[in-house]
Amino acid sequence: MPPSMKPKIAASNPNLHRRFHDVASYVSELGGSKGRVIEKVLIANNGVAAVKAIRSIRRWAYEVFGNERAISFVVMATPEDLRANAEYIRMGDIIVDVPGGSNNHNYANVTLIVELARLHGVQAVWAGWGHASEKPALPNTLAKSDPPIKFIGPAGPPMYALGDKIGSTIIAQNAGVPCIAWNGSDVVATYDIETGTLPEEAFDKACVTSALEASEAASKIGFPIMIKASEGGGGKGIRMVDSPDHVQNAYRQVCGEVPGSPIFIMKLSSNSRHLEVQLLADEYGNAIALNGRDCSVQRRHQKIIEEGPPVAATPDAWKQMEKAAVALAKAVGYTNAGTVEYLYSEAEEKFYFLELNPRLQVEHPVTEMITRVNLPAAQLQVAMGIPLYHIPEIRELYGKNRFEDDVSNGKSVIDFDVTERVAPYGHCIAVRITAENAEAGFKPTSGGIQELNFRSTPNVWGYFSMDSSGSIHEFADSQFGHLFASGIDREQARRNMALALKEMSIRGDISTTIDYISKLIELDDFVENNIDTGWLDKIIKSGGIKVLNSSLDESEGRKTHLNGLNNDTLVVIGSTIVAYDQCAADEKTFLDLLERGQLPSLSLLKMIREVELILDGVKYKICCTRIGNNEFQIAVSDDATKCVTASVRMLSDGGYLIDIGGKSQVAYQTSKGDAASGMRLNINGKSIAFSPDYDPSCLRTDVAGKLVKKLVPNGAHVKKGSAYAEIEVMKMFMPLKVEESGVITWANNEGAALAAGDLIANLELDNPENVNTATVFKGDLKVNGWGPVNAPPSSANSRPHIILKKAINRLKCGMAGYVLTPGAINCVMHDISDAVTDPLLPVYEINEQLSVLNGRIDGSLYKELEKLITDFKENSAGGSKSRFPADQVKHLIALQMGRVKDESERAGFNALTTPLVNAADPYTKSRSDLVPGAERVLDSFLDILREWISVERWFCDGISYADSVENLRKVNKSDVSKVLQICRSHALLKSTAQVVLTIINAIAEAGKTDIASEKVTSVVLGADGLEDTTPCLTDIASMRGNETYDVLSQRCRNVLIEESLPSIEERMGRILKVVRSLEGSGDDAAKPIQDLINDNVQGSDILFPLINDNVQ
Repeated sequence: MPPSMKPKIAASNPNLHRRFHDVASYVSELGGSKGRVIEKVLIANNGVAAVKAIRSIRRWAYEVFGNERAISFVVMATPEDLRANAEYIRMGDIIVDVPGGSNNHNYANVTLIVELARLHGVQAVWAGWGHASEKPALPNTLAKSDPPIKFIGPAGPPMYALGDKIGSTIIAQNAGVPCIAWNGSDVVATYDIETGTLPEEAFDKACVTSALEASEAASKIGFPIMIKASEGGGGKGIRMVDSPDHVQNAYRQVCGEVPGSPIFIMKLSSNSRHLEVQLLADEYGNAIALNGRDCSVQRRHQKIIEEGPPVAATPDAWKQMEKAAVALAKAVGYTNAGTVEYLYSEAEEKFYFLELNPRLQVEHPVTEMITRVNLPAAQLQVAMGIPLYHIPEIRELYGKNRFEDDVSNGKSVIDFDVTERVAPYGHCIAVRITAENAEAGFKPTSGGIQELNFRSTPNVWGYFSMDSSGSIHEFADSQFGHLFASGIDREQARRNMALALKEMSIRGDISTTIDYISKLIELDDFVENNIDTGWLDKIIKSGGIKVLNSSLDESEGRKTHLNGLNNDTLVVIGSTIVAYDQCAADEKTFLDLLERGQLPSLSLLKMIREVELILDGVKYKICCTRIGNNEFQIAVSDDATKCVTASVRMLSDGGYLIDIGGKSQVAYQTSKGDAASGMRLNINGKSIAFSPDYDPSCLRTDVAGKLVKKLVPNGAHVKKGSAYAEIEVMKMFMPLKVEESGVITWANNEGAALAAGDLIANLELDNPENVNTATVFKGDLKVNGWGPVNAPPSSANSRPHIILKKAINRLKCGMAGYVLTPGAINCVMHDISDAVTDPLLPVYEINEQLSVLNGRIDGSLYKELEKLITDFKENSAGGSKSRFPADQVKHLIALQMGRVKDESERAGFNALTTPLVNAADPYTKSRSDLVPGAERVLDSFLDILREWISVERWFCDGISYADSVENLRKVNKSDVSKVLQICRSHALLKSTAQVVLTIINAIAEAGKTDIASEKVTSVVLGADGLEDTTPCLTDIASMRGNETYDVLSQRCRNVLIEESLPSIEERMGRILKVVRSLEGSGDDAAKPIQDLINDNVQGSDILFPLINDNVQ
């Protein structure tokens, strides 16, 4: 092993504490034959799951590598989570915007997750719990990526088999694991470990497919029963039924909660415990049980309190439960973390298989506290191909050294079947903190949080998905925190938790369950551990417990870290904030003037801001060009050829989320700065102070106070370092001193109240030339993303639909009044050309809409559409030049629509599939095989032209700016922001006109080019909608008022004339016919020529092609 790869010894005993140089050296020494390096992970989750994963792995990374950032995290952020100021967004290394709304648009969208993983070059994806964590399509698709991306969890086949409640029960009962009576008790089947499947007929036999079947199965099993959706979870898709009269209605409710999920029915085991075994398995056939948990305190089958170890089970019974869980995992070739859940009857000392969750569970820290195994870190290590017996915490759990000097001789192998675990480390109780109103039936609530006060102690710790400045949005999980209390036994852990809940305070728009649970764990039944899965529901049914409100006033500070940012990056962050605030302030002034009936100046809407910041004695003169609502190009003022793009968004607590070159930072402006003191920022928890411009000729105070005494008279000469005045600040008197020698002239009188930055006096310097000023920065900024302003597009890692969306959005930003230079227009058109000529453009645009419909439309239709896309991709990869059959997408949807008889269902299906049909429609109207996206782009171009016309109609034809604004104000009395938007667009008329001219030229070129041509002359070549451009061209042709309008007007008139002419081919053919008729025509030669002249046949654009063709 090279010296640089040797692990670093961090303690006298290397078998206990060792530090490794990096991830590669760790995997090289401890990994097996399947070892792989993972240094960048996509967190495909949000909320507490993302927070817990990042914190756990960073803690492990520091212990192993001495660097908590050895593993970098890419996190997904919806607009709702951004507005909620979610904690995990601040923790991520790279923040990626994803669509908002329900999770099928973001965290549960497999297609989106895989695409983000590929684009950001991650080696692995962690999905945690919920969302896409139990979708076999995720590990399957990641494994097929090029290069393959590791899913931190089980492979797709065992996930599919065991993650399905019906499939896992069939596998369990055929593996000899005790199962409670259910409708599939007599199903016999063999699990295929290679394909990860059960025989289809066996699975179908175990499903209940109608309400009538449900009634029959329930009667056979005997009441009470549970009707469950195989794909349900978290309290959804499950109903308890205690009489035959309610079976069919409950069945329909379960079907409605989890549409499309298979349904099964099982016997309800009354007075039973819900116990679960924590599994961990590696890629070499090893599987172990990491003790387990008791999750019996539930409300409608949603866990409220979890604890471990499960002391209710006898030692022998618990041992059998662990062995059965391990055997089940090995039988299906399971890898990574999982949980086997049982129902346990204390009276009979028997257990019954309930289900296997093929993922980590939210309550896993209970196991971590009693075993001291960091589960997210263990998951990562298993994904790296490290055997269980080489994971230090697992070795310690089985009484071995954390590390061995030599792992190559097999001495480090542990036989887990015969080696005993060490005893649990005390007891742990966990409480979920949810935004629910316990007094209103646990109704979920949403809103802002003004205070979150929780102080960790040695015995109680917790984590939350936001802090005092956050909020719970309508798409968030109601759980936003988790508390864990430990003790030497259950009673000590319970007391520690009770005290922590009493001291905790959350204040805001939401309701929480804190006070309710605080009372709950004080009840005698809980204290004596006399509970079961129906205990809490019985309490609620009998009237519940009275909750008393309580509150505290203290708040908890937020802990963040600075990620080694250099001065250049800090300046870019500061400049972006200054420019953004200036633009926002000027726009507010613009709106205020409008509302007061005054005429605001267009200069208030300027898009270029010059910012000067001084940091560590260096003055940065920065030019900030606004290119979008929240985007700026940051350049050094004396060199406009290079820049970096920065985006900025306001957080709900007044912070700024700034992305620079793909790296996100959170900044807070603690002081705007003034003439006496510079701007102060808090960036990732560190305070950054910019210096004011050094001007010793202006004597100012940097604090607020009162001028008590002038120490020298007006016109006196003062020496450098001498005091010239005294001010009173917070009942203290402070002297003010001059920094250079000169003659003083007072600007304020004694007794004057002074604000920070106020001018007290002027100083005429003796030697102004000797004053040391800050060095002006020259050169390139060393920041991520720095490069040429109009650099060639880098589309190697981008799909055509992404390129097209970005390009169209860039044009629309330019048309909205943000800066779009001619060079940028050329780059955008180049991107559009690349995208629309890519035969895979329709595939990705249609697939993007199709991915949202997974599980929401008929499965067979989804598979047909998916196969259509997959087949085309394979054919394209094989060299096929065919076009994607977009019309078949519309046809298949139309056929399915015809099969739906119920009118309300048809309306629902139509609403679901309309976005997909709209995505496919333009690709049925593009006639050129070379430009499949022509119609798609033309639609966007027409939107841009119509919007531009609607703006400039207010200003053209010689209407003055003042009259235009007055007319706009009258029309938009209720919303003057529309006036601002129109004026902002008009303010950059020359730029928007350049975009319009570019679009007109593209339309003109397409209109006079034969679609059979082998040359792409226009991005809208072959679009069916070219005829629809005439109204827009006609409107623009009628505009007058200045040179810009005149140029566009003339160009549109020329295009309209060209469109009215016969095609180039027709005119060339007629002229050639006339020329050939002259041969031997004698006296009749003049007639065809005269006819040509009389018909006014244009020939200027075909003269050279004619000559060229005849020469050849």
